[in-house]
Amino acid sequence: MAEHTTDQNVLATITRLVKEEEALYEGSMDDHARVRLEDLKVQLDQCWDLLRQRRALREFGKDPDEAAVRPPSVVEKYEQ
Repeated sequence: MAEHTTDQNVLATITRLVKEEEALYEGSMDDHARVRLEDLKVQLDQCWDLLRQRRALREFGKDPDEAAVRPPSVVEKYEQ
């Protein structure tokens, strides 16, 4: 994420990643595309988690800038 993250920055990153993900699904799925797709899924999970953190902090009167990107080992263990 950027040095100063805002909800709008996170949402813009999500939009960009989703577009890339859709493009991969539309193309031929070679090994490189599969690896990139898995990477995109992790990045999307991290972005959505960051956005949820920011919104929760704001809801409880705290600074949303205290939110931080969590590592893949954390966000990938969340239940959907």
